[in-house]
Parts: sequence; structure tokens; C-alpha cells
Amino acid sequence: MQVDEALVRHIARLARMKIEASQVSGLEKELTSIFGWVEQLKDIDTSNVEPMTGVSGLRMHPRPDIVTDGDYAETIVKNAPLSEDNFFVVPKVIE
Repeated sequence: MQVDEALVRHIARLARMKIEASQVSGLEKELTSIFGWVEQLKDIDTSNVEPMTGVSGLRMHPRPDIVTDGDYAETIVKNAPLSEDNFFVVPKVIE
């Protein structure tokens, strides 16, 4: 894929990057090279490769789905400057 100045500026705008006019030609070459490497992936035959659901063969062992409240609310709010009925008291921020 050939990258031109317009595409470099578009990518920079999407990335919210400020680029100088002197940087555009260098970025054109770098991005063209990067996109060239990505296009090489099209040449790989993946027809016999199974889709991956994870990067390792390990299985996650599900834990029991038990709802608890933790029973340590007092410990959590103990260091808060202000608390009431085991809830944090914060100043009102919406008028």
C-alpha cells in the first residue's frame, strides 16, 4: 500500500498528533513499509489453522457464582474522611 501525504495527515489527525511539514515525507516511507509488512500476511495459508480462543492451551477454571457482600464494609470506610452507614460521604458536584 502506497501512503501519500494526505493519508499521513489523515492518520496524524486521527491519532491527534501534530506533525511538521518536514516530517511528512519520512512518515510516508515508514508507513508504506509498515503496511507492506502487514500485506505480507495475505500470503500465508491459514486454511488448516484452527481459530484461537486464547493465546495458551490453559483452561480457566470457573469459580462458583456465589453472591456475597464481602462483610467488610466497615473496614473499607474506616479511613474515609466522612462516612455514614458504611457509605462514603462526598460533596455534591452537580447543581
